[in-house]
Amino acid sequence: MIRKEFERCTPESAGIPSGSVEWLLDRLEEGWTEPHGLMIMRNSKVLAEGWWAPYAPGLIHGLQSHTKTYAATAVGIAVTEGILSLNERVIDIFPDRAPANPSENLKLLTVRDVLCMGCGMETMPMGGADWIDQFLATPVVHRPGTAFMYNSTGSTLLGAMVREKTGLGLIDYLKPRLFDKIGIDAGNLKCICMEDGMEMGGGGLFATTEDNLRLMKLYLDGGVWEGARILSEEYVRLATTLQNESATERAVNPPAEDNFVGYGFQIWMCRPEGVYRADGAMGQFTIVFPKYNMILAITENASGSTGGEMPQKALDTIWEWYRSLPAPDQGALPENTEASAHLKRRMSMLALPRPERSRISPKQEIVQGKYEVTEGYLAFRQSNPFVPDPKDDGVRTLAVRFDPHGLILDIINAKEEEKQVIAAMDGSRKENAVDGLASIALASAAWKEDDLLRLTFRMVETCNEQYFDLKFTGDGLVIESYSDHVFARGRKETTVLRKLN
Repeated sequence: MIRKEFERCTPESAGIPSGSVEWLLDRLEEGWTEPHGLMIMRNSKVLAEGWWAPYAPGLIHGLQSHTKTYAATAVGIAVTEGILSLNERVIDIFPDRAPANPSENLKLLTVRDVLCMGCGMETMPMGGADWIDQFLATPVVHRPGTAFMYNSTGSTLLGAMVREKTGLGLIDYLKPRLFDKIGIDAGNLKCICMEDGMEMGGGGLFATTEDNLRLMKLYLDGGVWEGARILSEEYVRLATTLQNESATERAVNPPAEDNFVGYGFQIWMCRPEGVYRADGAMGQFTIVFPKYNMILAITENASGSTGGEMPQKALDTIWEWYRSLPAPDQGALPENTEASAHLKRRMSMLALPRPERSRISPKQEIVQGKYEVTEGYLAFRQSNPFVPDPKDDGVRTLAVRFDPHGLILDIINAKEEEKQVIAAMDGSRKENAVDGLASIALASAAWKEDDLLRLTFRMVETCNEQYFDLKFTGDGLVIESYSDHVFARGRKETTVLRKLN
C-alpha cells in the first residue's frame, strides 16, 4: 500500500472560520463527553485535526457499530464486481445452513433486506459456533424489507456472505479492493471475531479516525477514488439515501433523535437534510455533509446515563456548529493568520486530564507481599461485554510491591506464565502490553482509602477504562474488576486472595 496524504489547509481557505472550530472544541470539552479524536475535511482538504492525548492519530480505536459500514462496503464491492446481487436470496447464499423447511418470509429475505435492517425479525440471534444457522432459524415475523429492527448479527452476516462467495474474510477481502486503494493500513486494523473466525461485522473493528474519514470520503465522492471506481454509483446512491424507515427506534432508544429519520445500507440518515453518517456506540461518528462537500470524523466516549443520550448530544452539538457555518457557495474566507495559528496550536496540544497523583497509604508497606487466588477469576486485561473470556489463564499468584513511582504486580497465571503490571502513582501512566485484542493498557493507581487501592487501565485502543479495586484485609486481598463500558455497567468480577507472606 502506498498511502497518499491528504492536503492540509487553513479553515478559512476552506470557507470555515477558525473560530467556529474553536467553538466546537469548547463544546466537546465541557465534560459531557470525552473526545478522543477529531478530523474535519472540506473539498478534499483537511482543515482541522487533533487527538486528545494519550489518544493519537495512528492509534486504532474501537468502532463498535461504525464497523457495519465497513461490512456493507465489502458487500457493495462484491455487488460492483458481480459476485453478489442485492436481490439474491440469503438462503441461496447459504443453502446448507438454512432450515429444512424455511418459512415463506425467510425465502423472501435478500441481501438488500439485510443491508437496510429489514430482516423482518423481532429478536436478534446471538453468537456461537453455529451462529449462521441460528440466524437463519430465527423467525422472520414480518415480510422482509417492511419493518426496521437493528440487527448487528445481520451486519456480521454481510461479511459471511462475501466469505461464502470468495473464501475470504472481511479484512482479507477488503485489503486489495478497498484498504490498499484508499490508504488504510490493513496491518494496523484489528477485529473481534465470531467463534467460526468470521470478523464481527456488526461491531468488532478497530481503526483510526482517519481510516473512518477515508472510508466515508469514498461515499461522498460517489464510489470513486483518484479516478478509479471502487463502488458502483448506484450502490452508493442507495447506501446513502433512505431505504428503510426507522421511526420504530424511538421505542428502543428514546433519546437518539437522529436514529428515527431513516436508514440506508448500514448508514444512518440524519436530521439535517441530505446528511448521513456511519455510527458506532459511544459516539463514533463519521458524518458526511454532501451539500457542503465536507466530512467530520470523531472518536469519543460519549456514554452518559443511557446508550443514546450523550451520543445524541454530540450530534446535536455538531448540527448546531454546522448551521452556524457560512453558506456552502460562499467560497474561501479572508485568511485570519492569528486565528488559524491559534487553532492549529490548540489542536496539537489537546489532552485528557492526567490521573491523580496518589497519596501514600499508611498501610502501603504492610500490604506488600505475595497473594494466592482462593476464589474467583482474575485477569489483568479489558473485559469484553460481547465475547466470553476463556478463563484459562487466570492469575494464580500475585506479588504486590511499590517503588518510588508506583505499583508493581508480579503475576504467575494458570499457564505458569510470568506477567507484570506496572502502574504509575505519580500523576502519569505506565504503558503495559496486556493479553487481548485491545493490548495497550496505560496504567495508573491511587489509594482511595487506607486499605483500598484502585488500579486503572486506560485502554487507548478503545473508548474505555478498566478498573481493579484492590481491597486489603488483615490476611488477604479482595479484587473487584469492572469497566466503564456502557454495555458492561453493573458487571463485576470478584476475586479473593490470601496472603502467603
